[in-house]
Amino acid sequence: MTESDSTGWQTSIQHRLADVREVVDETEPPVLAAGIIGLVSLLGALAGFIVMSPWTAVAVLVFVLTVGYGWVRHQPVTAHAVTLTMTASTILILGLITVFIFLEAWPMLESATGTLFGIPVPGLELFTRTEWDPVSTKTFSMVPMIHGTVMVTIIATLVAGPLGVATALFISEIAPPTVRELVKPGIEILAGIPSIVYGFIGFTILSPWASDAFDLNGQGTYLFVGLVVGLMALPTVVSVAEDALNSVPESMKSGSLALGTTDWQTMTTITLPAAFSGVSAAVLLGVGRAIGETMAATVMLRNSPDIAEPLYNVFYGYETLTSLIASRYGDAHGLQFNALFVAGVILFITVLFLSIGSQYIEARMQRNLGGNE
Repeated sequence: MTESDSTGWQTSIQHRLADVREVVDETEPPVLAAGIIGLVSLLGALAGFIVMSPWTAVAVLVFVLTVGYGWVRHQPVTAHAVTLTMTASTILILGLITVFIFLEAWPMLESATGTLFGIPVPGLELFTRTEWDPVSTKTFSMVPMIHGTVMVTIIATLVAGPLGVATALFISEIAPPTVRELVKPGIEILAGIPSIVYGFIGFTILSPWASDAFDLNGQGTYLFVGLVVGLMALPTVVSVAEDALNSVPESMKSGSLALGTTDWQTMTTITLPAAFSGVSAAVLLGVGRAIGETMAATVMLRNSPDIAEPLYNVFYGYETLTSLIASRYGDAHGLQFNALFVAGVILFITVLFLSIGSQYIEARMQRNLGGNE
């Protein structure tokens, strides 16, 4: 860092400290005291929760009483302070959850360290083996569960993607207002149905039918699990894709119609290409829902850590990353317990990148089209 950069940082810090002192000087003493007490009690509650102290409830009660006093006597300032505190708390909680997951997964990653070109790589053996046997051979592998997750995700995407985009196009461009007001809430109701209900329907109806129709032994196939999960992801795809289609400026559509094109030609050559980024973001968010689904896959699949033969065989279903965690968490211990957190880390990283990618794609669409202008 050069001397000029150092001087600039010092000047910036001095200005910020001056702003803080100005705010403190302008704040009424009762408000300042209440804010300090509330902040200290909240930090005390957080520390007590981490160390599991019995005094945590007392700190929470002090914080609630302080906020109540501020809300009655100094509502505007208290509202700003509470919203800022809740935002910071949300970020802090997410950070602590992330750290906790990685810390719990580390013993397994360290135990499964492999060498790649002579360099030790933590967890490498989890992705080079194919056997999961925590009892007799003490071997762990994420490959069977990753394979199952990929199979279910691909099928769910093939279901939710085209069906969701087509439904969004119908609601946005074709349906009259009356039909739109009926169809859209109906689609969104699907998001409110618990995943265990979807899984139970698949277990009691789809799985027995598949076993009889395709002469399968036992329950669960990747095909029907993907179908159920795709229906669960449908509301997300429809909602986000419809917003993307509505973001296309009306001037583009009107210009196309003025040139003599039909409504269908305008939708396929103007609306969909212009909203392609947002539609892609909708499908990515739907994929994230499919990857993170737990109960439907747990109920319908065999929960056996094996790989289908051949790999593309969708008429068998063994286990996914989410079903592994849900079915084995209760009786897991030792390295097996840590291996479940490794599965959680894989899901966390995958969904994180999908979410970031979808947000980037949607932001680029808004920037290119200028929103609803």
